[in-house]
Amino acid sequence: MNLTVGQTASREMTVSAGMVEAYAALTGDRNPLHFDAAFVEGTSFEGLMAQGGLATGLLHALVAEDLPGPGSVFMRQNWRFPRPVYIGETIRAEATVTRVRASRGIAELANRLEHAEEIHV
Repeated sequence: MNLTVGQTASREMTVSAGMVEAYAALTGDRNPLHFDAAFVEGTSFEGLMAQGGLATGLLHALVAEDLPGPGSVFMRQNWRFPRPVYIGETIRAEATVTRVRASRGIAELANRLEHAEEIHV
């Protein structure tokens, strides 16, 4: 395990209607908030949105492919969704290594998912 505290990685993804449809085909999540614009008009939401699993999937890809990388698995997760991800929005997942237990092959990460227009550099 070649990780150090403070090491970071990030990924971005623009959510498309095709992604929402593919996720529904895989999981069965066909909530009208994702597909029915007339239904959404009767809610406080601004438009059709992605399933939460698409957003967390970006974090999963970040861990599996970038940090720590191939062969990594989650032992525990804690997600927070401060606002919906609407179709057409770009989101960014970030991870920072906060602790390394090399003897056990374990790294603790602080993960963050943001809407691209809200990212401050």
